[in-house]
Amino acid sequence: MSDNKISMNHGAGGEVMANLISKTVLENISKKSVNGGVSLDDLDDGATIPLGDYEIVITTDGHTIDPLFFPGGDIGRISASGTINDVAVMGAKPLAITNAIIMQEGFPIDDLDRIIKSLDEACSEVDVAVVAGDTKVVNQGSLDGIVMVTTGIGVAKKGEIVRDSTLEVGDKIIITGSLGDHGISLMSFREGFGFETDLQSDVAPMWNVIKKALDVGGVTAMKDPTRGGFANAINEMASKSGVGILLEQDAIPIREEVKAASEMLGIDPFEVANEGKVVMGVKADKAEEVLAAIKTEKYGENAAIVGEVIEGNYVLVETPIGGERILEAPIADPVPRVC
Repeated sequence: MSDNKISMNHGAGGEVMANLISKTVLENISKKSVNGGVSLDDLDDGATIPLGDYEIVITTDGHTIDPLFFPGGDIGRISASGTINDVAVMGAKPLAITNAIIMQEGFPIDDLDRIIKSLDEACSEVDVAVVAGDTKVVNQGSLDGIVMVTTGIGVAKKGEIVRDSTLEVGDKIIITGSLGDHGISLMSFREGFGFETDLQSDVAPMWNVIKKALDVGGVTAMKDPTRGGFANAINEMASKSGVGILLEQDAIPIREEVKAASEMLGIDPFEVANEGKVVMGVKADKAEEVLAAIKTEKYGENAAIVGEVIEGNYVLVETPIGGERILEAPIADPVPRVC
C-alpha cells in the first residue's frame, strides 16, 4: 500500500491513525471549538460546548464491526455503548444519542430488528434516550451489510469536565476490569477458534460505574481504551499529561481465557480494543475508596489499582521478576474491524 492511499491501519486506533488525523483532518478544519470548550484539536473522547453554568459534551462514532453479531453483543449494542462511554469518560451524564443507519439492499429486516432492540437495551441500562436518526440504503455490494453512526450528548456542571490529559504525579491508575476481552473474543470467534470456556465481549455502557467513581471524588483523568487498547490509551494519557506511569504487570486483570487465546493468536491483549472498560487516574488518598465503589457495580467487579503516575516520559511495566519494560503505543490495533 503506497503512502498516499488509505490502509486498514489508518482506522485502527494507533499511531498510523493519529498521524492521519493530525496531518489531514486537523489541518483542513478551520473552526474547531465553541465558546472556548474542549476542541477537536484536543483529540479527547469528546468535545464540550460551555453554556452558562454547564458544559454540553458531544461525541460521534462510526461502527463497521465484523461480524455484526458476536459473543456478548452486536453492532447495535456496541454503537450505543461506545458512544455513551465516550461521553461518560468526560465526566458528563449521558442524556441522548442519535443513530444513522446505512444498509445495503437485501439486508435482512429480522437482523435490523434485532440490532435496534440491542441498541435500545444498552441505552436503557443508563437511561439514555434515542432522539433522532437517519436511514439510507445503498446498492447491494456497496458495503458489508450495515454501518451505523451514533452521536452522543451529555451534560456536566462547568468545571467538572474530566480530561484524558490531566494526570498528576502521585495519582493511582485504576482499570475497571479485565483487558482484551472484546478484541480477543471477537478475533477468536471470527477466525473459528474454539475454547473450552466461552469467551465473550465486554461491550457495556459504563456510566453507572463512572458515576460511582465521580461521587466519591478524586478522579483526575479518564479514557475509554477502545481501538489500540489499553496500551494506546495509557500512552496517550501519559503523553498528553507530560508524565510517566509505572504499572505492575501482576496487578493488571486479564482473564486466563484471554491469555490463552492471545498466545495462540500471537496478539498482545494490551493492544486490542475493550468496549466496556475505563482507565482512570485517581488521587492516591481516594483510590481505595473509588475502587470499592466501582466494585459494587456489575461492570466493575474486577476493577483493580494497577499502577501510579510518576515523573518521566514513558509508560513502564514492572514485570513479575522485578524488571521493567517500556509499554509503547501500538502502531495499530492488531484486530481489525472490532468496533
